Amino acid sequence: MSREHERERNVDIGRIGVTLALLFAAFYFLLPILWVLFASTKSPGDLFATGGLWFSDEPQFIYNLQRLFSESNGIFGAWVLNSLLYSGVGALVATVLSVACGYGIARYRFFGKEAFFGAILGGVLVPATVIALPLYFLLNTVNLTGTYWSVLLPSMVSPFGVYLARIHSGAIPEEVIEAARLDGAGEVRIFSTIATRMMVPAIVTIFLFQFVTIWNNYLLPLVMLNDTSKFPITLGLTLWNSQTQRDPYFYTLVVVGSAVSAFVLIGIMVSLQRFWKAGMTAGATKG
Repeated sequence: MSREHERERNVDIGRIGVTLALLFAAFYFLLPILWVLFASTKSPGDLFATGGLWFSDEPQFIYNLQRLFSESNGIFGAWVLNSLLYSGVGALVATVLSVACGYGIARYRFFGKEAFFGAILGGVLVPATVIALPLYFLLNTVNLTGTYWSVLLPSMVSPFGVYLARIHSGAIPEEVIEAARLDGAGEVRIFSTIATRMMVPAIVTIFLFQFVTIWNNYLLPLVMLNDTSKFPITLGLTLWNSQTQRDPYFYTLVVVGSAVSAFVLIGIMVSLQRFWKAGMTAGATKG
């Protein structure tokens, strides 16, 4: 009995340790968001005078938000739409291509498959700073720099998405694929109606990873774009941050803009979370 009690005590201590570690990690990652939330309610004077993780004595979040979307003829709204365009379209196309490519590599045999997949994995290891300048020269050759396409086209490729799709495609039971073939289903139909439904968690993960990556991308728009009306949020807020010496209120605009950007990502994550749960429990609800 003493050994059992000791084992149970060790398990309880382990659980407490894991819980404390998770709470610390959650606080660490939520701290910047909390600071931005509190700071977005303050005027420039309060922002530097009070500081800290609490609201201003005279909160003016609504005024700051109105000023944010009215500054420079409402250009922040254009930046939000641009970011949604770059991230939404880029992530959607990248997800479709990644899932199709990963499924093909996992389920079919062809010459040079492993070498091809190795080259894709090599793309994961290449830093964005290395390919930014070659991409600029390549797109400049076809007169696409300075356009929406200069940001969209590079965003439509995700080597990590291909890798993740291959891993999940390999987990699809071969019996399911063979049964569909015996029923007369073609390869395209098997992929579109069976494989993709069983890969929902992977598809959502690829989409979210690519969406967040594009949304937070700063270097590529900086290299490709010169028209402020085509800027995403990251580049636009950096532009405003460079004007804080001229007008201190830009500090508040940058903080409130950062809060809006963060909460857009949080909203998308929360809205797509149900697809993870649905995909993970789908197999348990089918007989």
